[in-house]
Formats: sequence, structure tokens, C-alpha cells
Amino acid sequence: MSQPRVLVVGASIAGPMAAYWLAKAGARVTVIERFPRLRTNGQGIDIRTTGVTVMRKIPGMEAAVRAKTTQIEGMSFVHNDGRPYGTIRATGNPDQQSLVSEYEIFRGDLAQVLFDLSKDNENVQYIFGEQIASMQQSEIDDGPIKVEFANGLPTSEYDLVVACDGTTSKTRVMGFGGSVRDYIDPTNSWAAFFSIDQDLIKGSKVGHGFSAVGGRFLAIMNDPAGGNRVTLMGIHPRDKRDVTLPFREAMKEGDEALKYFIAQHYKGSGWKTEEIMAAMMGSSDFYANEMVQVKVPSLHEGRVVLVGDAGYAPGPTGTGTTLAMTGAYILAGEVGKHKGDLAAGLKAYEKRMRPIIDDMQKIPPMVLGICAPQTAWGIWLRNNIFAFIAWTNILEYAQKFFGGSSTGTDKYGLPDYDWVA
Repeated sequence: MSQPRVLVVGASIAGPMAAYWLAKAGARVTVIERFPRLRTNGQGIDIRTTGVTVMRKIPGMEAAVRAKTTQIEGMSFVHNDGRPYGTIRATGNPDQQSLVSEYEIFRGDLAQVLFDLSKDNENVQYIFGEQIASMQQSEIDDGPIKVEFANGLPTSEYDLVVACDGTTSKTRVMGFGGSVRDYIDPTNSWAAFFSIDQDLIKGSKVGHGFSAVGGRFLAIMNDPAGGNRVTLMGIHPRDKRDVTLPFREAMKEGDEALKYFIAQHYKGSGWKTEEIMAAMMGSSDFYANEMVQVKVPSLHEGRVVLVGDAGYAPGPTGTGTTLAMTGAYILAGEVGKHKGDLAAGLKAYEKRMRPIIDDMQKIPPMVLGICAPQTAWGIWLRNNIFAFIAWTNILEYAQKFFGGSSTGTDKYGLPDYDWVA
């Protein structure tokens, strides 16, 4: 294989990150994205542990990320009347992060940073408004994949197809078989994200979080561009079956139906929810999804390989971006290291990623119940426990328990690879 031909599907976080590193490994990379342009909206996401390690291996990336961080200094949790009962703040040390990250950045801004880092590489080509219609893996061992496209791109053969198209990856279905819900482990929760013109927290660089009965949680944070960014979560007990079905059915009907469903869900929640729901109905950058984990028995099937949420979405652990960046780096590194033996490279990718995935997919004990209790009694108890923890200054130790693998340092020892470009 002189110069491997690689097709990357998806241009959010995992896709551009994979394109950057695969090009450095000597591949010729085509990235397709079904949307007509780069999506620059989305929620605040964090770069942590191994993600920080990978970021620092890319010249200029850390500075570019710092220039676009959300500038949030902490998160204050408030009562129904707006009085705070506890605040979490960043540590100030990016190598020992708290639940508030030093590298919190809006998803769209990080996608733009990664796109800008890879778009001018002569071995990377981005094609928007395109998706796969069908794939056919060669019957010959070690043969290429024939890919037909839906919107005009000529049928082509690739040595590797990298699925970076999210939890309900259609590329995963084509390469592995089954349906989009296969390998999905529900957490019985969903989240919605949008921006509003109003500034409901009066310019504060400390976000505000609020819980209402029924597992309803909302957070408001300052948007450097003006107004506020809002996150809503609907969290249900883990022992209930298929409780997110109404949410998914509304999602199928489009944004307006989903907004109406969420507004009804939050009706009577208290604090600033009425103002937020009214603003949400007119929001132009509304986005919502089910929070799930993806657990596959293997990260590759033939010449189709999974990176990011398509292969190991972590759900509510806060490690999705870190896993995507780490997976892209290790995949490219191992493919390059095993030049001429793609099967060995994919096996090495799986072997290195498995312990990291297993660790970062662990949902810390009681985290969902603590984030959004179901009852008024549960909220009262959580509020008082949190207030006590904050008052006694033992929050640092509590964060290590509740934050799991998303806090602390990079303990995995990522290898250094030899790059050809």
C-alpha cells in the first residue's frame, strides 16, 4: 500500500481530528459531511486528560482553543429563588482539572479549530453535502472497500473507511450490520442546547444551574458573543424501560415538535424556566439528542473502523471529546506504525483504546441522581449535602469521586509515534 486512501465520514470533532493525524501518517484522506457546511453551533464541551495530551502534540492548537474557550470560571447551583447554595470553580491547573474544565469550548468552535488545522493539507479533502449510499467490502482478503455516494461524488475504492458520524452512525450499520439502535446502551436521559438573546445571569462568568423535580435540570452560562447559552437535561431513573421514547418520537417530527415537547416537560419547573422556554421556541440554533453510551464488541469490521461516538460514546461522563481526540490519534498512529499491514494496525488500535474506553465510560456512582433528583426530598437532600461539601472545602476530593475519569491527569501514557508528514 503506497499511500493509503482513507474515507472519513463526519466533520464534527472526531472526523477532522482523524483527518489531521491520518494525513500525518501518510494517508490520502477524504472527509465527507452530510450537512452542506461545517456546523458551528453546539454545546460547551471539555478537553481533558488524554485530550489535553493530544492537543499539545499539535502545533498551535492549544493557543487556538484558549482563544475560543467559553471563559466560564465556575458553576453556581441555585435554589428556586435564585440564591446559590454551592459553587464549583476551575482549579486553574489544566493538568489537574475539576468538574469545571480549563478547556471548555463550544462544540462548533472546536470543530472550526480542527477544520482550520487540517483543511489546507494537500492530503486532506473536505466534501460537504455528501453521504454514503452503499459500501461493499472486497471478497478478497485485504482488498479495498467500494463506496457509492448519494449526492454525486463518483464511486470510489478506499483502503479504510473511518466512521465518525455519531451515536446512531449509519456507516456503522453498513459496515457492521444491524440497525442504528444496535450497540446503544441508553442512560434514560436526553439533553437540549441553544442560545438566547437575553442575559439572564447579568454577564456573570459563573454559570447557574438549577434542578426541578422529575429529573429536570437546566444550566445557563454567559455567551462571549452576547446573550446566554442554555443546556437542558431530562434525566429519568435507570431502572425504567424506554422512557426516552416520547423524546425520540418528538425528535423525528422535527425541531418545532421537539421544542414543544421540551416546553411541556419543563412547565411549572420554577426559577427562570418560563423565560427560557419562551426564548427556546424562537431559537435558531436549537439542538437536542438522547444521551447514550455506545458499546461495540469490536471497533473494526474488515476495513471499517469506528472513532468517537460512533464506537464509544460515553454518555454523561463528560469524556466524549477527549475520547474522540484520543481515538483519532491512536488510530492514525497505529496504522502508520504498522505500515503495509492494516489489519495489525486496527488490532493495535483496539488494544490500546479498550482500557481507555472502559475507564472513561464508567458513570460515577449516583451522578445522574445527584445532578437531577426525581423528588423534592431528593433535591433538598442533595442541595444541603452539596452546600456542606462546598462550605467545608472538601469539594476537591468529592469531585474526584463524582467526576471519575474526567477529572485529574492523563494516566494512560499515550505513545509517541513517528509521522511521515
